[in-house]
Amino acid sequence: MSISEVERAPKPRRRDAVERHDRLLTAARSEFAVRGVDASLERIARDAGVAIGTLYRHFPTRMDLLLAALEPRLREFLDGSENAMAIDDPWDGFVSYLENLFRVQAGDRGFNDFLSRRFPGSPDTERIHDQMCRQIEDVLTRAQEAGAVRPDIALADIVNLIWSNGRMIDATRTTAPNSWRRQLYLTLDAYRAAAAHPLPEPPMTDEQLYDAMVELNAAD
Repeated sequence: MSISEVERAPKPRRRDAVERHDRLLTAARSEFAVRGVDASLERIARDAGVAIGTLYRHFPTRMDLLLAALEPRLREFLDGSENAMAIDDPWDGFVSYLENLFRVQAGDRGFNDFLSRRFPGSPDTERIHDQMCRQIEDVLTRAQEAGAVRPDIALADIVNLIWSNGRMIDATRTTAPNSWRRQLYLTLDAYRAAAAHPLPEPPMTDEQLYDAMVELNAAD
């Protein structure tokens, strides 16, 4: 996935317009990080010191604003992902990929929501999610082929882990903000091939997983 997919080509603007744009991004990053992707756009405009109409002139839709606001988090995630996928040992690469993913997830509720949901009306977010899913499948398959990860783990199991980790992050954000690391490593022990036992249910299909992520977005 290229960062260019979530960036918009800049156009020449007056200094005051640039300043309003920057204030809107600063306010949006703060609000989305604390309140998630459903943060009030009116509050963001008010915190930026502009009218709601000005917000919409700069960012015609919520998703335009969200993607612009999340760009630093996406860049941080991508840089960490590339480093993890370059690790020679398949198990270490798998662990590093997930730890990077959940570390960025823990630092921003908006990014947490973004990871957990699907937004089928937004082609940009669909491309980003598809690329993330391919990355997860790549690091997972590599570790499985090396015999490090049990063969019955699927993409849906990793997304389930993202969901459960998101709830833990919300619950422990102020009391024990690093608790997610303990839970991740407990789960990783269960993912090891040597610890495998038969599972009572198959993983969700790709179609079921997609529908569940869309439903989660609709429910929230």
